[in-house]
Amino acid sequence: MMIRVRSRDGLERVNVPNPHTTVGDLRTLIESQLRVPFSHQTLSRNQNLLLAKTPEQLRKLADMSDSAVSLSSVGISHGSIVYLSYEGERSVTGGSPVSPAGSFGKKMTMDDLIARQMRVSRQETPHCSSVSFDRDAANAFQLYVNDTLAFAIKRGGFMYGIVSADREVSVQFIYEPPQQGTESNLLLLRDPEEENLVEAIALGLGLRKAVELHAESGLQEWVTAVVKLEVNEDGGADAHFEAFQMSDICVKLLKEGWFETEGINDIEPKLSKMKKDVIVGGKDSREVDNDFFLVVVKILDHQGPLSCSFPIENRINPVTMRALKTHLDSAKSLSFVKRISNFHLLLLLAKFLDVNSDVPALAECVQAQSPVPEGYQLLIESLANTS
Repeated sequence: MMIRVRSRDGLERVNVPNPHTTVGDLRTLIESQLRVPFSHQTLSRNQNLLLAKTPEQLRKLADMSDSAVSLSSVGISHGSIVYLSYEGERSVTGGSPVSPAGSFGKKMTMDDLIARQMRVSRQETPHCSSVSFDRDAANAFQLYVNDTLAFAIKRGGFMYGIVSADREVSVQFIYEPPQQGTESNLLLLRDPEEENLVEAIALGLGLRKAVELHAESGLQEWVTAVVKLEVNEDGGADAHFEAFQMSDICVKLLKEGWFETEGINDIEPKLSKMKKDVIVGGKDSREVDNDFFLVVVKILDHQGPLSCSFPIENRINPVTMRALKTHLDSAKSLSFVKRISNFHLLLLLAKFLDVNSDVPALAECVQAQSPVPEGYQLLIESLANTS
């Protein structure tokens, strides 16, 4: 009976007497035939063993640690592959190692091995159970994209909200950073100073980004949403929201630099080009359909605590203090805290306040719907009257 053994050196073969051979016998044969000391070996049916970097990871993947069990009892038969990790170095000679196509007999590097083991498959379950949008915030975004931009150019924003204990994401406001959009591309012109103000407001409101460039985030429940036009039953077009997460393998590939960024203008938009071969559907490929990277998230909606009637930042028409005065005057019948319960208004005010103390304090008043200190009221009204 022949067992194939894949290690960091490539694919090798070990001859064993019969299916009743034990795991311990196999380890002894690996020592004698492949010159890997018995005590240095870790065996597994799981290919991730070859990517393990710490002793703890090795222990978790060592599903063949019991030397007394037979190979047949752990599913090993003629032609099966067993993955081998070992300590130390050895010299590989002869014709037994099998490297990637076109390099028979050549020692496989770790980069080659990892590339051969990187499999791209669909992830069925997202890390969040649903995402619910504040109706007014979502409507304000899609109206601008529809009515002003006519869906002719792309527009983006960062959504902020909370994540419940049941992994439900609730989006309360959308921050639109400076950006340049075309029909096919979107370039976010990140403004660290403005984003620092946004984070200070979110902190006071008890919120955090529900959407991020995921490589920057440690939040598993992050969500991306897309709004687009779809033809309805009457032949007209309606704005339609879709939400999804990028799969774990997509994020891993991005962080490890697998995505090709040069010379991709001629590739189809629905495809991603890789720097090295990955395994897709059992075949090696350097092009991956983006659908493999998307995990659909259920969409809900709700009415949040913040209004969305104030002009929104970084759009065609700049936001001025006149807009602040108009807004405050139009809502005189409401309490002062209700009048300023608007993220976009708070962002304008934040540019004139201390980001470390004043901004979070004012946002906390909005979150708790508590009276705004008289000093802040006078300052805000003074700013409104400077227009």
